[in-house]
Order: sequence, then C-alpha cells, then structure tokens
Amino acid sequence: MIFRNTYHLTLLLAISLILPGCAGFSRYSQYRDSGPGRDVDVAHIPNAVPRNEPLSKAGNADSYVVNGKRYYVMQEKQRRNYVERGIASWYGSKFHGHRTSNGETYDMYGMTAAHRSLPLPSYVKVTNLANNKQVIVRVNDRGPFHPNRLIDLSYAAAKKLGITGQGTGKVELRTVMPGDNSIRLADEGAEDRPRVNESNKSDESKMYLQVGAFSDRRNAEALRNRLIQAWHGVQVDTGYRSHQKIYRVRIGPLASVDEADQITARLTARGFHEPHIVID
Repeated sequence: MIFRNTYHLTLLLAISLILPGCAGFSRYSQYRDSGPGRDVDVAHIPNAVPRNEPLSKAGNADSYVVNGKRYYVMQEKQRRNYVERGIASWYGSKFHGHRTSNGETYDMYGMTAAHRSLPLPSYVKVTNLANNKQVIVRVNDRGPFHPNRLIDLSYAAAKKLGITGQGTGKVELRTVMPGDNSIRLADEGAEDRPRVNESNKSDESKMYLQVGAFSDRRNAEALRNRLIQAWHGVQVDTGYRSHQKIYRVRIGPLASVDEADQITARLTARGFHEPHIVID
C-alpha cells in the first residue's frame, strides 16, 4: 500500500512537470496575447495618482540583460526630466494575473505600464499624438523588448487612449511627480468645452527610423551614402544631445509602424546596429 501511494505521488508529480512544457514551455497559458473576450467599458477606470513611494526591491538593478542586450535604469535626475516620443504597444490577458518585474500582480484593467529604463515604480503621462487623449499610468514592469516600442501599456490604458484596435500608437511620454502641475490632463473639464469632432483631427507628427547619430557630420554623411543605395528618403539632420550638436541619419518619414519594423529587420540583417523609431 505504501509503495502504491508513493508510485501515485511520483506519477502525479511527473505529470505536473510535463503539462506546463506541453503548453509551449512557458508559464503563460496563452501562446498569443489578446484583450478580454468581451468588450469592456474602461471609461470609469481612474488614472493612476502619483504618490511618494519607495523604489521596489525587485526590478531596480542598475542594469540588466534581456536577449543578450544590456539595459540601464535611469537615475533620479533623468527620471524627473524624462520626455520622449515613440511607439506604444499594449499587453493583456496572456500576462493577466502574473508577476510584474517589481513583484506585483499584473492587472490588465489597472492603469499600469512596462518601461525598459524608468525606476519602478514611476508615474508617466502618456499622450496619444493622433487624438491628444491622455492617461497617467504607474510603471511597475519591464519591457517592451521589441526594438521599435517605447512603452507597453495595460489593456485599460491602451483602450482609453484609443490604440487597442491597431495595436500600437504614436505617443509622448512625460514623467510626473506628486504635486506636479503637469498631472492635469488635456481632456479634464472637457464637459465644459464645446465638443470637437475627432474625425477632423489630423496627426501632424512624423515618424522616422534613426540609424545613427554622430558628433562629426562627415561620419553621418558616410552612413547616409551607404544607406541611400538601398533606401529612399535617407537624410542627415541636426539635433542636440546634452547641449552638444549631433548629426542624425534618418530614413523617412515613414507611413506606418509596420513599414518601420520591416526596414529595421532588413537593416539589422545587414549589420546595422539598433535602428529605432523617432517621432518629430
């Protein structure tokens, strides 16, 4: 009898170890991510409210490595002054209920997000550049690790911004701290203003793929000459980094994120390192 019980316990343990492997060798039960199985009204879900809280014990190493690439976590001064434009994506039911990088449980109906370098937790105002909708999210996770994505929003945050349908959107990120005047959102008090037909709004922002940035214009021109043999719209423009003039090599403007992703894949295959989307 003891032998039989021991055998049954061993068999159950073996099955429990095998079954997760049959599901794609992953702790996630879904192979592909998706939203909820029904339409959800997220209008009543409040924005995250910035508050003073200590950095999480998990997820805040000075640097970390994913897929062979090292990422660095921002210092406090960088966080306070952080403003960046790029492409937002979102994540949903595949990750719902699983651990985030700082040890919390991911809730796709919460106003949260994942970012590669902001300290955890941080608060960010996200503006959809296509329709000027805004939300405030609490960053409590790491990602996205796709080369052309800047932030991964929760399902609720993405739907409030209007990007769940197409999967991505052009956004501006701006960190907010407790007590900042910038916490006020563009659509607050909208009930007191005349209605605007959003279909008449035009997105004037332009998207480029930046392949390199140099302090010496000659190096930028040399890269442009290599690229122009295969791609149209290669240009060198001028910008500034830490008050230093730089020369940026860009392809564009581009019509879509899919086009940018395709060019990125081809550039990477040819040995060009870390091309990425920028939005002006």
